[in-house]
Amino acid sequence: MTGMHKRQPLELTRQQILTHRRDANGLLRRLPPGAAAVRRAALAGLQDSMPRAAVLSLHARVTGTTPEAWSHSSLVQLWGPRFSAYAVAAEDRAIFSLGRLPAGGAQRRRAEDLAGRLHQWLDGRAMPYSEAGRGMGVAPNSLRYAAATGTVLIRWDGAERPTVRTVERPAIDPAQARLELARRHLHVFGPSTAEGFAAWAGIAKAEALAAHKALAPGLIPVRTPLGDAWILAEQEAGFRADAGPADGVRLLPSGDAYFLLQGADRELLVPEADRRAALWTSRVWPGAVMLDGELVGTWRRAGRDVTVQPWQPMSSAERDAVTAEAQSLPLPGAANRTRVHWVA
Repeated sequence: MTGMHKRQPLELTRQQILTHRRDANGLLRRLPPGAAAVRRAALAGLQDSMPRAAVLSLHARVTGTTPEAWSHSSLVQLWGPRFSAYAVAAEDRAIFSLGRLPAGGAQRRRAEDLAGRLHQWLDGRAMPYSEAGRGMGVAPNSLRYAAATGTVLIRWDGAERPTVRTVERPAIDPAQARLELARRHLHVFGPSTAEGFAAWAGIAKAEALAAHKALAPGLIPVRTPLGDAWILAEQEAGFRADAGPADGVRLLPSGDAYFLLQGADRELLVPEADRRAALWTSRVWPGAVMLDGELVGTWRRAGRDVTVQPWQPMSSAERDAVTAEAQSLPLPGAANRTRVHWVA
């Protein structure tokens, strides 16, 4: 988008960027319960690929989150960005589905064909997606491609295999849905670029560039420690202002939007290479421990056992705060029974 703005880029520091992202992610302080808070927490979707991840991301942002929050009527589950399982606000279904539909070509035809065949096969039923795929004579995982048509929803409780069902196609043009998806990406992950949007959403670079070009009148250029990027003009004042410190402890689950980053953005969030290697592993990512706004370690859960591996010495009060947060996690049947283990 070179040459689209004549103004000098706004210089942003690491602290300004991370403060903005914590605020945009609802992580400065927990929001009061309610549908509005849930929708704000899910602005970039709640990745739900790990059991209960969406619930734990909600818990980090919204007070009063219960183990059943994933099934609330204000949320739906679908295969979203990069075909991962997501929970999103029901009213945002089109954004996270049609917003990723290829503009044309073989991939578009494949998505439309699979969606049509799945709708015909299910005939109003819901069934495990593996059973549906075998019944249709296709690889079950290929059904994920149909989700971009906006007609496929899943339901996954974190235990059994997801079920799949079809619904009416949203009444919105895919290009408009993609435009809003790009705006959401900038809102939550900004500063960013079209290339960053393409990597996050799992769409073609050309389509991401087209969306950013359409958004250009509402963007301003910035210069960050990582190079040139863009932010939404409506957020400029927020970047310049001091939003205040984040409070307390958050245990962010694997795949949480705050650290769902690639490339140099990881270096901005976690400057130390050994800590990056511990957080973004080559296998299943652990969760991240956030203390007063900074990531200070990793955590994993097995049943009611939570293992915390801090990256730095922690005071007794800080360990107590992490333990209290772990014991407050909304896990079925785990109330007051969560055991916390510390690894040096």
